[in-house]
Formats: sequence, structure tokens, C-alpha cells
Amino acid sequence: MNRILIAEDEERIASFVEKGLRANGFTTSVAADGDTALALARTGAFDLVVLDIGLPGRDGFTVLRELREARVTLSPSWS
Repeated sequence: MNRILIAEDEERIASFVEKGLRANGFTTSVAADGDTALALARTGAFDLVVLDIGLPGRDGFTVLRELREARVTLSPSWS
């Protein structure tokens, strides 16, 4: 697991999380809204999504529900 999508609309929080993950060797991308997070997660380019619940556009619950409905898999270690 190396590629992480951070779905967070508050820039300070996203930057803090991203800085910590990158310092520990992870590759990160940030999505500032639910629509972008869903589109990026659907690409299959990520192993993990850190998903804020209160995102603009689609909220985190909606993003998660749509990813599950589309059977998007992120990490091979998830069951």
C-alpha cells in the first residue's frame, strides 16, 4: 500500500495529513470535494482513501456508497 487519496475540503487539514504521509514514504493525492474524490477513486490508482464525511458536492457517505455499488476495490489486503 503506497498510493493514498486524501478527500478533505479543509486545505490546512489536507496539507497536514499529506505532509505526514509523504514523510513516511507514501504517494498522495488530494481531492477537495466529493465529486473529485469519487472520480479519482474510480480510476483504481489508489490503495487507500482517507475520506472526510463533510465534503462539498457528494458527502463522504455518498462517495463510499457509490464506490461500493461500483465494486471499486482499493487495496488487495481489504476483504
